[in-house]
Amino acid sequence: MADSRPGLYRGEMKNQLRHGYGHYIYPNSFFQYEGEWKEGKKHGHGKLLFKDGSYYEGEFVDGEIVGNGFRYWAYTGNTYSGQFHYGELHGHGVMQYKDGQIYEGDFCYGVREGHGLLTDKEGQQYEGSFHKNRRHGGGKIKLKNGDEYEGDWILDQRQGHGLLRCADGAVYEGQWRNDMFNGQGSIIHCSGVIYDGQWLNGHPVAQPNKIVILGPEVIDTVPGSAHSFHIQLQNDEGDVIECESGRLLEISAGIRDGELLASPKNSLFKIMALIGRQPIESPFGFEYISYPLMAPSPESPEPQAVASSTGTSVLTLPEVLATKGDAEPESESTTPDSPRDLLSSHDGMEDNITCPTRSQRTECGSTIFNNVVLAPPTMDIVLAMHSDDAPEIISPRKIKKRRDKSHAEKMPSSQESLGVNRSHTMDPGSKTKLSQAYLKDITTLPGEYAIMVHEVTSPPFMGHHLTPAFRLLRILPEKVSPEDGLPAKASPDKAKRTGIRSEHQKGAGN
Repeated sequence: MADSRPGLYRGEMKNQLRHGYGHYIYPNSFFQYEGEWKEGKKHGHGKLLFKDGSYYEGEFVDGEIVGNGFRYWAYTGNTYSGQFHYGELHGHGVMQYKDGQIYEGDFCYGVREGHGLLTDKEGQQYEGSFHKNRRHGGGKIKLKNGDEYEGDWILDQRQGHGLLRCADGAVYEGQWRNDMFNGQGSIIHCSGVIYDGQWLNGHPVAQPNKIVILGPEVIDTVPGSAHSFHIQLQNDEGDVIECESGRLLEISAGIRDGELLASPKNSLFKIMALIGRQPIESPFGFEYISYPLMAPSPESPEPQAVASSTGTSVLTLPEVLATKGDAEPESESTTPDSPRDLLSSHDGMEDNITCPTRSQRTECGSTIFNNVVLAPPTMDIVLAMHSDDAPEIISPRKIKKRRDKSHAEKMPSSQESLGVNRSHTMDPGSKTKLSQAYLKDITTLPGEYAIMVHEVTSPPFMGHHLTPAFRLLRILPEKVSPEDGLPAKASPDKAKRTGIRSEHQKGAGN
């Protein structure tokens, strides 16, 4: 047994050679070895310690680190457990990094090479081929946001052909370069948009930047007429983007404020401000207020009020006036005191303040809105057109509940056609007149309307919506038939005698 001075050995020996189990301190005092020896060489299982605290523990063959073992680096805090060859990481093993990364797979002389599984410090996992420590070749990765990619890699970047499945449901398959969509590829976006074409640095090469409504800028028509609007998605050069489908477009309408719609006492804007609605700008030189559209019912050719974007139905004036009045009486304390109270007295009425619309998706960059008809005026617009003293207009719920006819009063004729009720009761004779004179013949008010088509794709494809498109729809006034005293539709060719002019015509006249 030798002493433990540097360069000396303490342990078993054979034929004057270290043989068996022993502890050896190297002359430079940087290395120490404790373990098995064979004929003077480290052989078998042992532990090699370094002065900085690092160490290797595992198999030795003829003095070299060969076989399976465990390595700890004091400077980095990294550890490795696996196969070694002449002191280097070689073969299969598991490397655990101090920052939280874990690699399990093949090594070649100290670097990741071959197949492996890498889990980074954020929990993202890549499984596939490696070359010189980098992801290279075929592989798949699951990102921390839930996205999954499977395909080709070059030097740690997605490059070549690959399939990306996003956590939100979007799917892209095609070419990649520099970790982005580049080349030919197709995407099914989570919003329903489908694009199949060329990509450049993550963006579609062929992108629409505007919605175009084909046809004349100004459309003259008569109340109740149905129209079809042909829509295209175009780029700056006017090309239709046929490689894209699925954008969700809505068509809606607005009625302008002006002398055609407002009574001498009460402007449309005044009542809109009272109930909290804001006018919307149009490209025609005037502001407008949302106005309902009609659509054919699947069960009947008769038009039906289109549901609003909130999912509630639109209450038009004929529906209000046609509601039966044979329900139970209601206490007078519930009578609304203002147009705001009146609108809120109907279930869901406040939701109906939003503009009712129709929506559909594009196909190959185009779509058609068929049978678009302007509806009769809604309650808020009717309120805007009549007297400042804001008489009560009967709501459907209130009409249903009023059976008490003992206090019935006959309404003034000027209020009768509007459903005005100061006695909280509808006179049967008044109801008959309303049915004959209003419910049967009420149509869209004459005037100027803005037709708007705008995108509501959700979430927006490529992060933004397209700019809305507008058309000016002019409803010509009706002439009164002298035989029955009821309105009759005027034909568009008599527009010059109606007094309706577009905004630029009025400006020219001034």
